[in-house]
Amino acid sequence: MFPVIPRRKIHGYSAILLPYTSTTEVDWAAFNAHLQRTAQAGLIPAVNMDTGYAHLLEPATRREVLRQTRQTLGNSPFVAGTVVVDRPGSAFDAAAYQHEIEQILTFGGIPVIFQSYGLTGLPPDRLLEAYAGFGRLAERFIAFELGSMFAPFGQIYPLEVFEGLLGIPQCVAAKHSSLSRRLEWQRLQLRDRLRPDFQILTGNDLAIDMVIYGSDYLLGLSTFAPDYFALRDRWWQAGDPRFYELNDVLQYLGWFAFRHPTPAYRHSAAQFLWLRGWIASSQPHPLCPRRPRSDLPILREILHRLEQFKDA
Repeated sequence: MFPVIPRRKIHGYSAILLPYTSTTEVDWAAFNAHLQRTAQAGLIPAVNMDTGYAHLLEPATRREVLRQTRQTLGNSPFVAGTVVVDRPGSAFDAAAYQHEIEQILTFGGIPVIFQSYGLTGLPPDRLLEAYAGFGRLAERFIAFELGSMFAPFGQIYPLEVFEGLLGIPQCVAAKHSSLSRRLEWQRLQLRDRLRPDFQILTGNDLAIDMVIYGSDYLLGLSTFAPDYFALRDRWWQAGDPRFYELNDVLQYLGWFAFRHPTPAYRHSAAQFLWLRGWIASSQPHPLCPRRPRSDLPILREILHRLEQFKDA
């Protein structure tokens, strides 16, 4: 059994949903409001991630996301995905990654290295050379292992490649989205042995209690309820047993929202935020897979269960 770490301070990053209007335009006012409530809850916003439809957006829209984020957050920190859109069989495009990294740095964000066909198609030695090259562009960056259930260009690296990432000083964290406890525990063991200050950011929306074993998180699920995630995290640090009760409800939401087809969780997020009165429309990006309207009563019941913790 992997040991639990009581009362540890949990560091949370939340991938921000990009809301759309009923006429399929970006709802910038709702986006900015969600950025603010996420930061005010104590979580670090992550923009231009899978939750924000990053690889479905035009470059100009991704840049506007960065501009709006910096304008809204002021000096507060944020992280952002480096989105390089290519095709199966494409060569690794170092220049495109450089452009993305430099653009994020221009707006004061920390780059999260989004995978691409070209990047994940590299053999292990060249793959690690590519990440070392990212470190020559950015003093700090976050690696990202994305399971193929989220995006076809994603890849979970062999453990020896992950060990190589730990040897790159500028790589300060890695988001791990395999949805496998076993693979994440392996990475925690390696981290604890080789580089204890390195952050493993769980992306396992089906096992959000990975934080009790030493992971931090960068989740899409937390965009549904940054306030309740922050409360859960505080309860763990305080040794409050209510952590488990709240975590159970949040996990129920995760299992429901991240069922097959997994990418449709973004529509679930829009539905849930609409039920909360935080966005004006439950419309997702036009290319996002849809959930049925029959999900709404179930999501409403989960919201009611969460609200019992509101005044705790």
